[in-house]
Amino acid sequence: MPQMPEVTGFYDKRSGSIQYVVADSGTKKCALIDPVLDYDEKSGATATTHADSILKFVANKGYVVEWILDTHPHADHFSAADYLKRKTGAPTAIGEKVTEVQKLWSDYYNWPGFPADGSQWDKLFAAGETFQIGNIDARVMFSPGHTLASITYVIGDAAFVHDTLFMPDSGTARADFPGGSAKALWRSIQDILALPDATRLFTGHDYQTGGREPRWESTVAEQKAKNIHISVHRTEAAFVAAREARDRTLAMPKLILHALQINTNAGRLPEPESNGRRYLKIPLNLLEGASWD
Repeated sequence: MPQMPEVTGFYDKRSGSIQYVVADSGTKKCALIDPVLDYDEKSGATATTHADSILKFVANKGYVVEWILDTHPHADHFSAADYLKRKTGAPTAIGEKVTEVQKLWSDYYNWPGFPADGSQWDKLFAAGETFQIGNIDARVMFSPGHTLASITYVIGDAAFVHDTLFMPDSGTARADFPGGSAKALWRSIQDILALPDATRLFTGHDYQTGGREPRWESTVAEQKAKNIHISVHRTEAAFVAAREARDRTLAMPKLILHALQINTNAGRLPEPESNGRRYLKIPLNLLEGASWD
């Protein structure tokens, strides 16, 4: 029987994202997946409210953080990986293809000196690489499509599928970001659905379809039977056509140009300038052709 980690999700209503604490309850070791650094784009304010609530939960459970894991560089929220590393001393990790995203976006931001080598993280995982959380076996699946660098963490009987699959009533991730690919997304989804039917799937976002309460856990079997995209578009050609048509109607995430300069740098905020303030850099007219809200 596969090992069953204890999984606790923390929902961020502002971005619709879910952060996870994944624990081996026997050894009290845990990993934090896709933690959020709070950011209000209207005021430019940052806060650590969500990250601190995770730290409080970890402390109350008596857990020790072994890993801080990101599934990909997020486009709709800032990563709290750097903050949590400073608080816990745990190493940060992401998939090794993050270097391709760094190269792409360092050019967009005109950062000629930016180290696009992944050195901002303590560990870059290769496809198929294994590790452990306590005594629970974990491995990495390469899951591109939504981004060039997206990975899935399979931890015991649980798979953290980031933005590849949403809940069955919400379908699948968009694939129109720079470096995205609907064809690659289809292949990544097929790899995930090849896991055992009982595998628990934990998604990276939920947008409360129909006004329901947030949800983030399903199974491979549920996704095969009920996912509103996968159960309808059963061939690669049909899926790609539908996904690309849908993506052409979507506006860009409101924080994409804010977030990628933080998240390609492992959650580090820009260094303060001579007046002591930090500044974001927003390229104008970069993502032309996207729909407007």
